[in-house]
Amino acid sequence: MSEVSGYVLRIASAQWVTQVFETTIYYTNLQRRWIEGQTVLFAHKTDAGDAIVGYGKIRKTWRRDDLIGQDKSLCEKGGWKTAIEFTYVKQFDQPLLIKNTPLKASKLRGRCFHGLKLDKNQIEAILIETES
Repeated sequence: MSEVSGYVLRIASAQWVTQVFETTIYYTNLQRRWIEGQTVLFAHKTDAGDAIVGYGKIRKTWRRDDLIGQDKSLCEKGGWKTAIEFTYVKQFDQPLLIKNTPLKASKLRGRCFHGLKLDKNQIEAILIETES
């Protein structure tokens, strides 16, 4: 795999799908080398199966100790260590089933997608699928 250009992050509940797309912030314990401008594909379990429900571009990450107010409170309550703030997020009108993307070849399922590293070609191939 070539250079990491982004990741898949799984959103566990429908409530948190709404939260991520409304606030443009994702809270996690996952430790990665988050870099401004990287693309994150958001995965969520739908009635039809695991799907990519949207994506975003990383703006900045915050450690829990650097947060204040509601963000710090949410991190503490959820037991999370990092808040990832996005420049923008886009939720797809129709989720893209993972089995209809190049990721199907990985044989990963469900929560195993969480934190999956992606190169530029993988990200572009998946985003092209969302346009068709």
